Amino acid sequence: MIENAALAVLSRVDPEIAHGLALRALHTPFAPLPGPVRSPHLDVDLAGLRLPNPVGLAAGFDKNASAVGPLMRAGFGFLEVGTATPRPQLGNPRPRLFRLRKDRAVINRLGFNNDGLKAIIDRLAARPDGVPVGINIGANRDSEDRAADYAHAMRAARKCVDFATINVSSPNTENLRDLQGEHALPALLEGVMAESADLPVFLKIAPDLSDEQIGSIARTAMECGVAAIVATNSTLSRVGLTDRRRAESGGLSGRPLFVRSTRVLARLFHETGGELPLVGVGGVASAADAYAKIKAGAIAVQLYSAMTYFGISLASRIARGVDEMLAHDGFASVAEARGIHVADWLNE
Repeated sequence: MIENAALAVLSRVDPEIAHGLALRALHTPFAPLPGPVRSPHLDVDLAGLRLPNPVGLAAGFDKNASAVGPLMRAGFGFLEVGTATPRPQLGNPRPRLFRLRKDRAVINRLGFNNDGLKAIIDRLAARPDGVPVGINIGANRDSEDRAADYAHAMRAARKCVDFATINVSSPNTENLRDLQGEHALPALLEGVMAESADLPVFLKIAPDLSDEQIGSIARTAMECGVAAIVATNSTLSRVGLTDRRRAESGGLSGRPLFVRSTRVLARLFHETGGELPLVGVGGVASAADAYAKIKAGAIAVQLYSAMTYFGISLASRIARGVDEMLAHDGFASVAEARGIHVADWLNE
């Protein structure tokens, strides 16, 4: 009841202000923080990381690692903070975050606004023990050498996180997605991997890719030793939207991204032969959505935008629902269910 009341109030506030208030509310006694949801069915190995459940927090919700402690008790199996850039960055002018209520979606053109790597790392180093925590890293907008930014960020962050995600797929930093190209990506990853000191390195890709591009990225990721691929970031597509704010520029996330991102996920599973761990992101708003991502090839999922409409308790509800679905279908683990419906998505 408290969460529903809070959501009703926050829905009437500017989205970016509401987001800041929600982060602060996590530090109060009223936040629903049941602890990680655990079950033998849900225990997952993600690139060597032991997760109590496969439901993770996507990057972007806690950009500055200001609420890591409470979020570790919110039901998630793992967290990803950021995006962090080497130097603090203000991001794009406001307004830059928009709710699309009719479409259960969000458009953002935040532009990697964050407190900078040093401040974020200091907070991460002071976090309590709990579920695995990773950092999503990016390049500064005005950087003269973006590949060097990623390598620097990896070198600085590797001792205080459990994994790091290379974000070359945000649509809100000019030309950033060019780093996914077949010539730029290998060089970038080579520099990052040289600084990783065996920390698991994930790669987050865009949903707006052709099958050929997905295949190229998959091959590059495997050749360079990437530990997992996060599929996907937000989309530039506006197909099927009905909300009056649909023409706002920026990356679209939420329900309309589900099909597009899940197709990319299934294509990645196919291209890698299921050998590379995949994290499914985009439109996850229920246990059924998470389970569909798993059956399309994900070993874990992440959510963010759906919490705008359904609250922080959504994480634990999804984890418990997936647990019930696995048991109902006779699967002893997430790994057993992973990828069983890949062919259905490839044929869509």
